[in-house]
Amino acid sequence: MTTVYDTGEYSQLVDGLVSIKSQARLGLDPKATERQHAKGKLTARERIDLLLDPGSFLEVEALRRHRATGFGLEDRRPYSDGVITGWGTVDSRTVFVYASDFRVFGGALGEAYAAKIHKIMDMAISAGAPLVSLNDGAGARIQEGVSALAGYGGIFRRNTKASGVIPQISVMLGPCAGGAAYSPALTDFVFVVREIAQMFITGPDVVRAVTGEEVTLNELGGADVHASVSGVAHFIYDDEASCLSDVAALLSMLPANNRELPPPAFTADPADRLNTALTNVVPIDGSRPYDVRDVITEIVDDGDYLEVHASWAANLVCVLTRLNGQVIGVVASQPMILAGVLDIDASEKGARFVQFCDAFNIPLLTLVDVPGFLPGLDQEHAGIIRHGAKLLYSYCNATVPRISLVLRKAYGGAYIVMDSLSIGTDLALAWPSNEIAVMGAAAAADVVFRREIAEAEDSDDTRAQKIAEYRSELVHPYYAAERGLIDDVVDPRDTRSVLIRAFAMLANKDSDLSRRKHGNPPQ
Repeated sequence: MTTVYDTGEYSQLVDGLVSIKSQARLGLDPKATERQHAKGKLTARERIDLLLDPGSFLEVEALRRHRATGFGLEDRRPYSDGVITGWGTVDSRTVFVYASDFRVFGGALGEAYAAKIHKIMDMAISAGAPLVSLNDGAGARIQEGVSALAGYGGIFRRNTKASGVIPQISVMLGPCAGGAAYSPALTDFVFVVREIAQMFITGPDVVRAVTGEEVTLNELGGADVHASVSGVAHFIYDDEASCLSDVAALLSMLPANNRELPPPAFTADPADRLNTALTNVVPIDGSRPYDVRDVITEIVDDGDYLEVHASWAANLVCVLTRLNGQVIGVVASQPMILAGVLDIDASEKGARFVQFCDAFNIPLLTLVDVPGFLPGLDQEHAGIIRHGAKLLYSYCNATVPRISLVLRKAYGGAYIVMDSLSIGTDLALAWPSNEIAVMGAAAAADVVFRREIAEAEDSDDTRAQKIAEYRSELVHPYYAAERGLIDDVVDPRDTRSVLIRAFAMLANKDSDLSRRKHGNPPQ
């Protein structure tokens, strides 16, 4: 027997649902959208639409409302409570997202707001899919007191739980102050947009009251500050559209979780393409600079890559790219900046990047042209030993396929740290222009032959002879290969084809890890 329902009743229910969801989309104040646009900012829903595939977004808890009372909150209970949560797809792959809605309570976090974020984070972890946060909020909702602060604690705990399990990306599209700034710092990548994004623990007013310093929002924690000075931001943009486009580009190179491999992509770039241009890119003279990004461009598929932290610690270059369609991470010395030396910031940058690649099954290629660690009182007192050890620890701890290629100089402890054979790289290669040594020939000759040079009638001529002698004995291109410290010296023109074959050989690498709860890396 078929039950007949009153379609009119259902029509009323559906109309009511549509009305409520319309209220949730518009917010309490119809003019709030105009004010958001007047600031040069998109709304939360416009941002989600830009990021995700058209029509793919499914919202969770759109009708959630706070239950706080006092300070007039009981009379202001908008749907969504100021944050939009849900999931959709980017290039047909599932991605979870939450977006602060500045139109509602200025995007400030309250108890219900936090509960929504907790739920979507738990869903992302359970589903094994990336999580993207679109941040544009005024911090904790003061009217709700300590409940709001506890909400942040739940977010931080889940950020940590998800670390190394699913990719986490934070996009800063407005203010992010106080404790709220710690969540982006716990994620894998931070994107910022100039003029509209600021991040700081204490604002200008507090800074003025405590230190007497007069500082603007952007001077204190603007996009350029975090992209080039503090190193908090990995990517910086002039507008939201290009920012969100690159978030999608980054997601296209990442696995959904740590149990998967990065997605391959078709390339028409031949695997056996000769790299003839490389012989004109890297000068034989070790004192002459060049841009290592030109080397990367020549080697990788179609010359396309995504550089991480391009404006910070520029003496080390870190990029995500593809080689024969397979995603790899590249860490490269940059001779154009500080001659490519390793310093505190470069060590931090490289260590974090290596750890990320290792966590998400991304093979590592290290291009080496490093004269050593940066000397100086400031570096030593600021802890270059422990900071340099972070990069060393990250490489030693990495289990993904690892290949190092010495392009030119590789001196001292920096040579060891830059994924040398002795710390576990799977394959150590070098060009015939390599100089692998404890230090440069000139510096070494000054130490080893100090007395002979000082006592010689023509000290300059004697020094030149001793430098040539040291170079011919200990710094020639095949010295390291003769002692098994380099697996092969390769023709620069064959670099791409050799690397592709080497990574293919290592594709099924299996590492036997020691049983332990976790390591204790240097801090």
